[in-house]
Amino acid sequence: MKGNAVATEDTMMTPRIESLMKRTASKFGLVTLSARRAREINSYFNQLGEGLGTMVPPQVSSTSRKPLSISFEEIAADKILSVPLSVYEELEAELDEELLDAVADDVVSELEAVEEAVVVEAAEVVAEVAVDEVAADEVAVDEVAAETAAE
Repeated sequence: MKGNAVATEDTMMTPRIESLMKRTASKFGLVTLSARRAREINSYFNQLGEGLGTMVPPQVSSTSRKPLSISFEEIAADKILSVPLSVYEELEAELDEELLDAVADDVVSELEAVEEAVVVEAAEVVAEVAVDEVAADEVAVDEVAAETAAE
């Protein structure tokens, strides 16, 4: 080599880890982000034949077939970003609150429907009891009339 030329080694890893480290706060963050995204990509490829369409497809065109390599390429292209845990927890809390509100509304409407059904059923039972009492009173009056006529 001549002069100050820097030797570059060919590596099996493309994109290089050094370029990926600039996009996350730590090595642990890079590993976590790339592993999560690789699982999502793997799930996407596994559900393709089922026609569900619930997973996000790879965001870059890649010659690699391995989900982890694809996730590294997405991170290098700034298609996948690392979100701080506090922001994630805030978003999760918001979604949980919205979900709880929706579930609470469903429960309240179901309880109101059940309450209406119980009221209707109770009214029917009261009406049946009243009819039975009237019929019993008529039978008693008939019996008394029959006894007085027999005397």
